[in-house]
Parts: sequence; C-alpha cells; structure tokens
Amino acid sequence: MKRTTLILLFLFLVLGGAAIWYLYQPEDEKTTLAGADRRFAVEDISQVHKIFIADREGNRSTLERQGKHWVYDGKYKARQTVMEPLLEAIQRIQVRYKPPKAAVDNMVKALATQGFKVELYDKSNKLIKAYYLGGATADERGAFAIIEGADQPYVVDLPAWEGNITVRYSRRGDEWRDKMLFAHELEDIQSVAIEYPRQRDESFRLEAGPAGYEVKPFYDITPEIRRPYREGSAETFLMTFEKLSAEEFKNNHPGRDSIVQLLPFSIITLITKQGDTTQVKLHPVIPETYVTQDIKTGEFVRAGGGEIERYFANLNDQDFLIAQHLVLQKMLWGYRSFFKERDLLN
Repeated sequence: MKRTTLILLFLFLVLGGAAIWYLYQPEDEKTTLAGADRRFAVEDISQVHKIFIADREGNRSTLERQGKHWVYDGKYKARQTVMEPLLEAIQRIQVRYKPPKAAVDNMVKALATQGFKVELYDKSNKLIKAYYLGGATADERGAFAIIEGADQPYVVDLPAWEGNITVRYSRRGDEWRDKMLFAHELEDIQSVAIEYPRQRDESFRLEAGPAGYEVKPFYDITPEIRRPYREGSAETFLMTFEKLSAEEFKNNHPGRDSIVQLLPFSIITLITKQGDTTQVKLHPVIPETYVTQDIKTGEFVRAGGGEIERYFANLNDQDFLIAQHLVLQKMLWGYRSFFKERDLLN
C-alpha cells in the first residue's frame, strides 16, 4: 500500500511539473508542442506545387508551379513580385496567440463572412494543408485563422513583418498576372518591326540574318537610308526587349472598345526564332487638357506644354494595360536611329 502511494505521488509530481513547465513556455515553444490545429506553415515550400484560394464572394484563384515560374488560371504567367510574398507567408505563417474563449464566436463569424479558404497541394496533387484565413485584430497586425476540420481558431501573423498577412493571399484575377509586355533575350529574337502610322518615315523592320542584322523601312514607299550603319545599334535596341513591363491591367476599362478602334501611336511586333509573335499597340493616354499631335514634330502636346506620360497598351488584341512612357521610351526608336548622322561623316 505504501509502495502504491509513493508511485502515485511520483506520477503526480511528474505530471504536475510537466504542466507547469508547459504553461511557462514562450508561445512559439508551445506551438511546437501543440497539435495539428496550430501547424499552419509549410516549412519546405518546395513541396507546394499548387495553391487554391477561394473567397466568400465566389472568386477562385488557382496557382500552379511550372518549372521556374508559377501559372495563374492554367494559362497566364504569375507575377513574381506577387508570388514571392505569398510563398513566404505560406512558409512562415505562425500562431501569434490563442484567443480567449469570449473572442472565439466573433472570430468564427469574421472567418465565415470575410475569410477565404487556402488549399495547398503537392506535386502529386495530394492535399498538404487547408485552412481558413480572414478578419483582423484591432491593431491590424494579426489575422484570424483556423485549420480545416479544427474547432479552435487562432490569431496568426508573419514574423518580423508589420501588417495583416491576409493581403498576401487576397489578390484577384489580373492582380496575380505577370505584367510584362516583352521579356526576350537578344539571341532569341528573330525580328522586330515598329510602325508609326503618323510618322511613316521613322517606321522600320529589323531582321536577324546569317550575316548579322538588317534594318529596312517598314513601308515600301519610304526611301532607304544610305548613310553608314551605326555599329552595335541593333544589339543595343534589341536588348531593350529583355524586360519591358506595364504598370497595371485595365481589361475592364470602360473606354477600351473605343480606344482600340483609334489609330495607334505605334505598333510593335516581335517574332522569336521559335516563331512566337508578340504585338503591342500603343495609344497615348490623353487627358482633356491635351490637344492633338503637333503637325511638325508628330508629338502629342497639350496646352502649356508637356509630354505624354502613359500609354494604353493593347497586347496581342487580348489584354489591355497601362504602361509608363519612361519605361517604354527606350524601345521607341526611329528608322534613322540606326545610322550615323550626316555631320559626323568624314
């Protein structure tokens, strides 16, 4: 009897000590000891090959890994500057604290009305993890989250980051998409043609051939320039197509149909050596203060001076974007740009 009492006393002390030790652990230490309902993060992000995000308004986003990049909706390249923060959040999301019981009902209601579901799949399309995320704490630094199938919600955040983690998940539609107009290495380009409908003598076609690059007028009626060719000019021009990005998508712009019917400022057509074609038609964004083109220079001007700052970019007659002139001007060469000036000739 005495032996049994000693054993029970020993077990009581051990279990009691363990409980006291657990209660006094930091929150992140407790997380490692807790159950699956706390494990939101996927530490090995290379395991994640598909991400599905759905909100309460019926929006659905599917992102899939394809080689070195991600694809949105099965056909559009995803924007790297959007995917990197999302993947970091998936990898490092952590429990900030377990809320008091009195707050649980409001958290569940917030997740039900404002939250969205996140599903993560591996390369074999097997579900790795699923959770709901949404709502925010009063200081906007924490978000509400609950593992699918669990009963206990938590407040989660991202270590060493100020802000609500939900912004990294809550993109919609075109916000996921890559905004690149052109992204081609010099050695992959077969030809580039730039047509200026109002400045035909500056329109040209550049073609790669066995003996190097050849630059010719775009229109047959334009006389060929006989001045010496500027060495390296073709390569310098083609290198501008390595990375030319728009500012944002405007596929739902109310004036899109009318704008694309107008004569564009320029039409840029790039063909790769694999036979792929990319065409961008640029229409200047002209506020009411602007007037028409200057007859002598061909430039768009406004009362009081100034230049065009942005263009509507009609990409392959499929997408409509806004692009900055400061970004695009480096590719807007004219035919004469490839030849030496007369006053430089001997």
